[in-house]
Amino acid sequence: MTQMVSQEIIMSVKNLNFYYGQFPALHSVSIDFLKNRVTALIGPSGCGKSTLLRCLNRMNDLIPGTRVEGQVLFGETNIYAPGIDVVNLRRHIGMVFQKPNPFPKTVFENVAYGLRINGIRDRRIIEEKVELSLKSSALWDEVKDRLHQSALGLSGGQQQRLCIARALAVEPLVLLMDEPASALDPIATQKIEDLIQLLKDTYSIVIVTHNMQQAARVSDFTSFFYLGNLIEMDQTDIIFTRPKLKQTSDYITGRFG
Repeated sequence: MTQMVSQEIIMSVKNLNFYYGQFPALHSVSIDFLKNRVTALIGPSGCGKSTLLRCLNRMNDLIPGTRVEGQVLFGETNIYAPGIDVVNLRRHIGMVFQKPNPFPKTVFENVAYGLRINGIRDRRIIEEKVELSLKSSALWDEVKDRLHQSALGLSGGQQQRLCIARALAVEPLVLLMDEPASALDPIATQKIEDLIQLLKDTYSIVIVTHNMQQAARVSDFTSFFYLGNLIEMDQTDIIFTRPKLKQTSDYITGRFG
């Protein structure tokens, strides 16, 4: 863990407790996320990994009866402080969901959507950013002749990369991915994993995955969660080859979970 000290922290979670009503879903979680690194969150279903991910851009605010204690720092700013502009926050911290969720609009308008709601009206700028985002999501060559056709006509893997392009268009600093390949076939999954490796040069990525092989392939750091607790976090190769805790080893090797 000594390497982490010299690397830039882009987000920092401090003593975070999270409740669905009276149910505590996260217990005093503290974790740092590094700039231009991929951090994987792993653990069995219901362990809190997706809850933590949604805490990072306040998506849980949309669920009635939830409550947060502790801090989530984005740079120097606690995103749960009073007066935070949540819409602006989500522009800086984008999210890609488990199932592709393109809008029932054209391919072009799906990517342009975030630009328009952020006040960009210049057609030339919108066209440039749409093209750049589609290229960044490794989709441009597949859709450049279909920009004005419905996005719902794309394959599942293409739709997911379109959703990534839509998130990238507003130029976030952090990209959150909640099991982004779980609904995809192996070929589409490979394209998403390859894309993640390319994107980390520009973005800081946090990915929730139920697939430990995927975590091992795409991430620089891995955090293991169990029953709302962060059990262990380290460089991915250490977590998967020589974890410090037996509980982590048991999960990694399939003895439980």
